[in-house]
Amino acid sequence: MGRLFGTDGVRGVANADLTAEMALGLSVAAAHVLAEAGTFEGHRPKAVVGRDPRASGEFLEAAVVAGLASAGVDVLRVGVLPTPAVAFLTGSLGADLGVMLSASHNAMPDNGIKFFARGGHKLADELEDRIETVYDEHRHGEPWERPTGAAVGRVRSYDEGFEEYVAHLLGVLPNRLDGLKVVLDEAHGAAAHVSPEVFTRAGAEVVTIGAEPDGLNINDGCGSTHLDKLKAAVVEQGAALGIAHDGDADRCLAVDHTGEEVDGDQILAVLALAMRERSALRSDTVVATVMSNLGFKLAMEREGIQLVQTAVGDRYVLEEMKQKDFALGGEQSGHVIVLDHATTGDGTLTGLMLAARVAETGRTLRDLASVMERLPQVLINVPDVDKARVKTSADLAAAVAEAERELGETGRVLLRPSGTEPLVRVMVEAADIDQARSVAGRLADAVKSALG
Repeated sequence: MGRLFGTDGVRGVANADLTAEMALGLSVAAAHVLAEAGTFEGHRPKAVVGRDPRASGEFLEAAVVAGLASAGVDVLRVGVLPTPAVAFLTGSLGADLGVMLSASHNAMPDNGIKFFARGGHKLADELEDRIETVYDEHRHGEPWERPTGAAVGRVRSYDEGFEEYVAHLLGVLPNRLDGLKVVLDEAHGAAAHVSPEVFTRAGAEVVTIGAEPDGLNINDGCGSTHLDKLKAAVVEQGAALGIAHDGDADRCLAVDHTGEEVDGDQILAVLALAMRERSALRSDTVVATVMSNLGFKLAMEREGIQLVQTAVGDRYVLEEMKQKDFALGGEQSGHVIVLDHATTGDGTLTGLMLAARVAETGRTLRDLASVMERLPQVLINVPDVDKARVKTSADLAAAVAEAERELGETGRVLLRPSGTEPLVRVMVEAADIDQARSVAGRLADAVKSALG
């Protein structure tokens, strides 16, 4: 069996890849690894469990809760809340672990299990590996000591979680949003009630779309992966901006008043300047991945802000931020981490801070986002190649060097092996889209020739 944990928890088609039995077993294993790590005399372990509105989340939540309680963990069920809300509550309630059931931006049939350690932090690889090991041992008949009587875990609903998370978001907002008209696309997901509530209490005039989850319509033609409806609504409503979340609301993309997309790189650029103004951007540094647009890097250099780049994945951004005590980081996809106020990407918080900057400055989002110019970016997936030889092929290295010479300072090349498929991603940025396409096409041919 391959590794269960991917880049963001355990994910698959609910009731096919991800079954109730697996959810129960993983929860027992997580209880043993995470809840027992700091146990002491008289301590009863505690877990926070939340989910997005997917229909499959109902039976998977029941399995997770059963597994945790059977392992002697008291469970607080917070119901349908965003992933960052579960992370926040795990920390604020002093829980030993948190569990979120969501497949984020994936289609409705998928679901996933994401675990948080004490403090609401994502798990390091070694903790995930330990959970998998314990899970496999139990699955193959290794006996474990089951609590009985008063030692079994107790389960209760914790409806206060909604209000506590809203209060947290309002408490960290730098300024109010009075007079600002905002359209929110909730992707029929986990933030469908929280996000409109907090924006309204912050003073914004709120119009919502995609805010009627029925368990089956999550991410269906709406949210951060389908921006057309939001673009149209912002223009039609004459709104200052639009905010789009994914299914579990750990990320955010935006739309300016003209209906143009504002991506994660642009959001990071706007927030970096705002935070530096408030002396909140520690070391005048922002963290992003190697997939960030070259225009973002050039803009940060021009503004005197240092850019630290990591491997692709918000977990690597977060690791770098925690290790070096940086305050802001994120991805082009809209995962933005403001580490002083969240332990993970928080789409609602990001949207609030972006709207707050518009309200504070009186400038349009289009004007604020113009601090960086997105250079044309072309991405080609080259399948059926030996991705392991990307860094060792002399022919490929020569082709990349030639491409970099042609692009000069105004372009960039990135070859990245897929983490899950036998393919290589060729990414080229250039000042001119035709040049980017031409160079990307030649490099894709070079990858086929050298690694096919």
